[in-house]
Amino acid sequence: MYNTKESSPAGRHVLVELNDCPRDLIDSTSSLESVMKSCAVEAGATIVSSHFHRFAPQGVSGVVIIAESHLTIHSWPEHGYAAIDVFTCGKSAIADHIARLLIDRIGAQSHHWKAFDRSPSAPATLSCKDD
Repeated sequence: MYNTKESSPAGRHVLVELNDCPRDLIDSTSSLESVMKSCAVEAGATIVSSHFHRFAPQGVSGVVIIAESHLTIHSWPEHGYAAIDVFTCGKSAIADHIARLLIDRIGAQSHHWKAFDRSPSAPATLSCKDD
């Protein structure tokens, strides 16, 4: 349970917009699952399970459940676009680390991201733009 007397947030939520991604990569369940799981482990997260689904004629949605919370992705290969959510509880630096690794490994030509500290007291939003 979150201790409201502490100054640290309960969690960190990073929303990532990826543009001009390699279409083959973001239309492959096995490739996306592999990339997302390896980034989670490299950043220090603990994988619990994962599930990925490919839509017809294209597009993938997937989730990696981590002990710290979750990672999700939804892709639109026809637009070279993918949306990623990274949410972690506890060590907030893990969320930022995973997001940066995913941006690099997926190979988007441009991206935007916003990070939110999550807690019952709803602290201010930290916005980042890295193009």
